[in-house]
Amino acid sequence: MDFRLPEEITAKLAELDVFIEREIQPLEHEHMQFFDHRREYARTDWENDGRPHPKWRALIEEMERRADKAGHLRLGLPKSCGGGAASNLMIAAIREHFAARGLGLHNDLQDESSIVGNFPIVPVIADYGTPEQKKYIEGIITGRMHLSFGLTEPGHGSDATWMDTKGERATDGSGDWIINGMKRWNSQVARAHGNLVFARTSGKPGDGKGITAFIVPTNAAGHKVLYNHWTFNMPSDHAETELVNVRVPDSAILHKEGEGLVCAQRFVHENRIRQAAASAGAARYCIQEAVKYAKSRVAFGEPLAKKQAIQWPLVELYAECEMVRNFIFKTAWQMDRQNPLEISDMVSICNFRANRLVCEAADQAMQVHGGMGYSRALPFEHIYRHHRRYRITEGSEEVQKRRVAQYLFGFSGKKATSAAA
Repeated sequence: MDFRLPEEITAKLAELDVFIEREIQPLEHEHMQFFDHRREYARTDWENDGRPHPKWRALIEEMERRADKAGHLRLGLPKSCGGGAASNLMIAAIREHFAARGLGLHNDLQDESSIVGNFPIVPVIADYGTPEQKKYIEGIITGRMHLSFGLTEPGHGSDATWMDTKGERATDGSGDWIINGMKRWNSQVARAHGNLVFARTSGKPGDGKGITAFIVPTNAAGHKVLYNHWTFNMPSDHAETELVNVRVPDSAILHKEGEGLVCAQRFVHENRIRQAAASAGAARYCIQEAVKYAKSRVAFGEPLAKKQAIQWPLVELYAECEMVRNFIFKTAWQMDRQNPLEISDMVSICNFRANRLVCEAADQAMQVHGGMGYSRALPFEHIYRHHRRYRITEGSEEVQKRRVAQYLFGFSGKKATSAAA
């Protein structure tokens, strides 16, 4: 068994590092107000409900334009979308590597923007969309025709099969659908042209079948963004959206009537392993920085690194990071060799363990750095605030454990991936 990353991946990481240093870091240094202690203030349009400031969005778009021109932005997308069809292992390695570099325009946490783009909704459209719906693909990548994602509701998050939003056939015989309901954490809907809205069209609450995905134009009558939620990490682009008698044609359905959860599962599954890789990389960065500081900071007449109270927590984190990081790469490698949904338990393990790890690593890095660690002059508080949400999104930590339990205990005919089980 060879546990080294393939040469094509290590060569790609080196190529991306050169691009970052040549093209992206100079751009970042021209706009340091977005990356130093002023970052939250500068990035946030406080008078526009806390959404990303237009100048911040413009900088991200310029970064993405340069990355696309260089052939990096679409690396993880299917060839049908002009992408490089990179493996799950390559994308996981890239996200881990980028996060381990620390904060920067090359891979920013706020909007999950990166020189290697993360577009989990694009493969969904590519696989299930009609030719007309596939027009969104290029728009999502370039930002000119964005599509947001509306699954969560005020009363339902991880229990999405119990959603209250309803879609019913119009009674006038037109074949249209009338949608009524509310969506919460409707990310990026304020700058989107379409909203992928999930609604129950048949069945009863709790049924997996009977939920349909509709692409709803954001300017449709009755589709209204009520307000934007302010969050632990600002700016925020997560809206509360109301749908009142919103009419859409049958052609608005993505995939098949009653089978919308397939689209949602594909979206979150695409993101779970990538979140985990980013969390492992950010944890590695926090540990490295804490070790570096402990070796240079003198307290009570000797470096902090001499104190076991400093050594042992970092040793524990370092050991955990090595195990989680390598397990993520192993799982991504497996995802390239079989249907990822068949090893969903492994993906969930990666997700909840890595997301918890980075929060602990960021917290310990703050502790080692003392007062300065708590300040916004250093990045640890920002890393903590961003990655803390990963323990909730794409299925909460508890939902990830529940998924593992389904496989471990054989519920619903599932069988644990690991031979040890």
